[in-house]
Amino acid sequence: MKIILTGSLGNISKPLAQELVQKKHQVTVISSSTDKQKEIEDLGATAAIGSVEDADFLTKTFTGAAAVYCMIPRANYFDPNLDLDAFTHKIGNNYAHAIQKSGVKRVVFLSSIGAHLEQNSGIIQRYNEIETVLKKLEDVSITFMRPTSFFYNLLAYIPMIQSQGIIAANYGADKMIPWVSPNDIAAAIAEEITTPSHGKKVRYVSSDELTGDETARILGEAMGKPDLKWVLISDEETLNGLTNVGMQPKIAQGLVAMYAGLYNGLLSEDYIKNRPVEMGKTKLADYAKEFAAIYNQK
Repeated sequence: MKIILTGSLGNISKPLAQELVQKKHQVTVISSSTDKQKEIEDLGATAAIGSVEDADFLTKTFTGAAAVYCMIPRANYFDPNLDLDAFTHKIGNNYAHAIQKSGVKRVVFLSSIGAHLEQNSGIIQRYNEIETVLKKLEDVSITFMRPTSFFYNLLAYIPMIQSQGIIAANYGADKMIPWVSPNDIAAAIAEEITTPSHGKKVRYVSSDELTGDETARILGEAMGKPDLKWVLISDEETLNGLTNVGMQPKIAQGLVAMYAGLYNGLLSEDYIKNRPVEMGKTKLADYAKEFAAIYNQK
C-alpha cells in the first residue's frame, strides 16, 4: 500500500513510518529539510523534499497514493511576526486542494481534543476550522485523529521546576488531564490508515488519565523530588508567565483559553462521551523516566 506521511521525522511521524515500513507498506515521508533525506531512506522509506505550504508539491506527491497522513507542523510561538491563523489555514486549505486534485481516497488528519468546539477553545479552534474544510471533500474517507494532551508538553515546565520547585498552571491540580504518548498516537494512525473506511469519523487517542496532582507526584518520584506539587494559578498569572518568557501575546492568550477549557471541562466534554475503547500502552510512569533524564541534563 502506497502511503504518504507529512510531519518529517517528528515525534509521531517517525514511529509511524517505522511501523508502516515494517509492515511492508510503500512509505513516502514529506520533509522540508534535505538533512532528513538520508535518515528517512535509512528507515526504508522514500523522502519527498518540499513544503506543505506548497499546494502543487503536495498534489504531485499525493498523486497515486492509496492513503495520506496530514498534520499541521509546529510553529514558533515566540516569533512576533507569526500569523498562526493564516499559517494554519493555508496548510489546511493546501491539504484539501491536494487531496481533491490528486484523487487520494483515504486520509488521516491529526486534529486535537477540543476540535468539536466552534468557539471558546482558544488555540484549538483552528483545528475545528480545518476539520470543517476537510469534511466538505466528497468521496474521500477521512479519520480525524483527536489526541489529548501530549506527555512531552510537560517539558515546558522544567525551568519552573528548577527555579520554583513547582508546576504552576491554570489547569490540572485536582482536575483530570487526559495525557497521550506520541507512540500511541502513531500506533492508532497506523491502524486507521491501513484499515478500509467510508465517510468521515473521529477517533480520540489517550494513554493515561490523571489529575494534575497525580501527574506532579509521578514526575516528582521519577526525578527524586517527591514533594513536587501542581499549583493552580489564575488565567491572568498564566498569561503573564507566558508573555514574560517571550511568547507572542495573541498565541499566549489562545493557550490560556485552551487550558481554561481543559480545567472547566469544556474542552474534553466530547472526549468524555467518546473515550477510546482501549487506552494507549504508554503510561505517564513510563514517560516520567525520560522526563527525569532530560531534567537532569538541563
